[in-house]
Amino acid sequence: MAARPRAVVVMGVIAVVVAGIASIFLYKYLKVQEQRVKEAVATKSVVTARGAVPIGTVINIGHVTKADWPVASVPSGAVISIDEALGRVSLVTIQTGDPITESKLVPKEGGGILSYRIPEGHRAMTVAVDKVSGVAGFISPGNMVDVIVTAQPLNYREPVGKIFLQNVPVLATGKIIEQKPTGEPVEVPTVTLDVAPEDAEKLALASNDGRIQLVLRNFADAGKVRTPGITKGRLLSSLRDAPASSEMTVDRPKKKRPEKRAVAPPVERKKFVVEVIRGSKRSEEVFQ
Repeated sequence: MAARPRAVVVMGVIAVVVAGIASIFLYKYLKVQEQRVKEAVATKSVVTARGAVPIGTVINIGHVTKADWPVASVPSGAVISIDEALGRVSLVTIQTGDPITESKLVPKEGGGILSYRIPEGHRAMTVAVDKVSGVAGFISPGNMVDVIVTAQPLNYREPVGKIFLQNVPVLATGKIIEQKPTGEPVEVPTVTLDVAPEDAEKLALASNDGRIQLVLRNFADAGKVRTPGITKGRLLSSLRDAPASSEMTVDRPKKKRPEKRAVAPPVERKKFVVEVIRGSKRSEEVFQ
């Protein structure tokens, strides 16, 4: 009978040890699960776009905000401080709510923004314009323009005006300082255009041999038209052939018609009637 209590004690000790070991493993398992849950719900404050930020935009306080982002989903290079984003330029269009990352911004150490905005395979070319040919200063980056050249080709008696580039994006506008023949400095407006290499050659030749003018296009109008160009003679002949309007009339001398001579009315001649009696016959004779 004494062996039985000893067996019970041994079994109890073994049960306690097994329970202790199981509790230790359970505790560790629960700790691991707790850590995973914490990591799953943990967030990190990052800078995001308050609204859509177009490419080439200088970021200001109105473009960005702070938002909590899941730690596991925070993209590489995410900007943490708003101050780090202010004054930077977007290399791509950043959609509303997207985290702002270093790869979406122009590097801090430099380089001009313009080189990042030129599409692959294209070139940026700057041309000088005056206030009139530059559409009176209304051209700004992002606009689309056509380019007209006025030049006098060989074997032509007069200059020709022709649209030779269409639907060209404007990358930037600015000013340069040039000197007049008198030596006085003067500001000259410039426009930087996004052109293909072959169009850059055309633009260089046109700028050197003729006068460049820009034509501002509607954003929704991307179609291209074919024009024959115009000379002064054709321009004036088209004006002559055009119907007269209330806005443009030409005073022409009126031709004088020959005066009609007055014709005197015919003179009425008096008539005399004489009665003649011959025997039993009677007759009348008329004399003028």
